[in-house]
Amino acid sequence: MTHTSPTLIIAGSVRSRRICLQIAEWVAAVGRDATNAMFEVVDLKDWPLPMDDEPGIPAAGGDYELEHTRAWSRKIAGAGALVFVTPQYNWGYPAALKNALDHLYTEWAGKPAMIVTYGGHGGGKCADQLRQVCEALHMTLIAQTPGLQLARARIEANSGEIDPATEFASHLGELQRAFDELLAARTNL
Repeated sequence: MTHTSPTLIIAGSVRSRRICLQIAEWVAAVGRDATNAMFEVVDLKDWPLPMDDEPGIPAAGGDYELEHTRAWSRKIAGAGALVFVTPQYNWGYPAALKNALDHLYTEWAGKPAMIVTYGGHGGGKCADQLRQVCEALHMTLIAQTPGLQLARARIEANSGEIDPATEFASHLGELQRAFDELLAARTNL
């Protein structure tokens, strides 16, 4: 089945020298190869959403006053599915990703979603926290949550450079299986 709306791959970190965007691009490429579906990488750096600046409450109906919130709403509403790619910071996920989630409410509901984390231990604690928030926003999360383990030397280098296909080669099968599950969830809507 061909879907006309893309799966959005949301890069959850906006730090300088981040590797998140490179990992998100690689995740999108794996998704395209595994499913032959449309994927679009969304870099939160391109979506400046000031903290708590929308006067209304998103859960109250999405009557947004600010244009940047309305634009973010249109972007998420137009997605067929979501993939969150995020590092684990201090056993949690980045504030920029939480803020992006909290800017909206109804736009997330019912969308199939997948969580891909990375870090020195793979990001399992981050995934657990993000899963709770996604469930509160009524997304349809798939069971598989790939946790990509970074080598300690890569973390300490903090160079902003990575070759995800090489670094995470051992996780490729896990990621492909997760995309199969996401595609099935999307097809079953």
